[in-house]
Amino acid sequence: MNYGRNGIIFLLITGIFLFLSCDQKVDQNELTIKVMVEDIKQEFAPDKRVALFNMEFAKEGNETIIKGESNLPDAVASFKQKLAKENINYIDSIQLLPSSNLNGYTQGLITISVANLRSKPSHSSELVTQATLGTPVKILKEEDNWYLIQTPDKYLSWVDRGGIMPLTVGEYSEWKSSPKVIYTNTIGHSYTDSNKGTQVVSDMVAGGVLERLGVEKEFYYVSFPDGRKAYVHKTEAMDYDSWLAALDPSQESLVSTSKTLMGVPYLWGGTSTKGVDCSGFTKTIYFLNGIVLPRDASQQIHTGKEIDAVKDFDKLEPGDLLFFGKPATDTTKERVIHVGMWIGNNEFIHSAGRVHISSMDKDAPNYDEYNLNRYLRSNRYLKEPKDGLIELAKTPVFKD
Repeated sequence: MNYGRNGIIFLLITGIFLFLSCDQKVDQNELTIKVMVEDIKQEFAPDKRVALFNMEFAKEGNETIIKGESNLPDAVASFKQKLAKENINYIDSIQLLPSSNLNGYTQGLITISVANLRSKPSHSSELVTQATLGTPVKILKEEDNWYLIQTPDKYLSWVDRGGIMPLTVGEYSEWKSSPKVIYTNTIGHSYTDSNKGTQVVSDMVAGGVLERLGVEKEFYYVSFPDGRKAYVHKTEAMDYDSWLAALDPSQESLVSTSKTLMGVPYLWGGTSTKGVDCSGFTKTIYFLNGIVLPRDASQQIHTGKEIDAVKDFDKLEPGDLLFFGKPATDTTKERVIHVGMWIGNNEFIHSAGRVHISSMDKDAPNYDEYNLNRYLRSNRYLKEPKDGLIELAKTPVFKD
């Protein structure tokens, strides 16, 4: 068939137009899906540190593939409903976590004194937080001997195989129902026998929780989550139930706890007595008094009751948290960069370089002009609604 020169040009133009039209349709679908994903994130997972909803659009030939993962069943269901409403046909490659590849091992216990939890599954990745011995976690997936986990405060991070003992739901329930011991000393050791002169089994830090097997002389006989047995001196630990029953968080107890960490070095991502960042320090103080705060300062500031935002420090009481950073402007959001705890006498204790005490008094030798100038506001947690917090006396985190 001979189209002639004009006919060939017409066919070429028609082909380009059809190609562009199809391409525009694909782009429109992709744009629609991207908007849906953002809408779902805003509704169900506005903070990616504590909620996972990652979706991708892909094209293979004429097929639309949506792949991704989430630990939020309601978010995935809402996403699929939106896709159906828009009549978008797709191949479903969405993985709902926990992964089926875990074969039922969806619970875990931290089995070393302090596990370093990272942003990605590698030792070279950022240290985002820590978890102490006996902390129960949810396991979401496994990748090259690293586990994506979620801690009781819902923080998402990766732990290497050496720091966790995976359990089935049944095994985890059995552990939760067993008697426990909590380590209360700032730092110390457990031993192979009921004698401090025997071989060390592990170092210990405040807040570590172990299964209690018995009592021998002045020692608790305990079991680690990975099966190791050890002895912990009674003066350095307490029966968990007794500790829980005795909890009575007060201004005095918070200040007393905070001062036991004086001089502990600053560690980005640290939340243990081995090293703490600013919010890890406040989190540790409150945890040792039976209250679990959110992980980061930018999360902690959205809990508790606001007490001051104009540098009227006479309003503050010991235990109040002070937040520092950059206030919001017409073009930028507020940035919460630092946090410390008020201890009275115009002073606050915080981790910056090391745990130390600073003053808001211009005439004091420890006057902290830098933080005074970037002060945002202060919140109170004692005797206030505990929305966003976990009270261990009311929530069975470590024991049923």
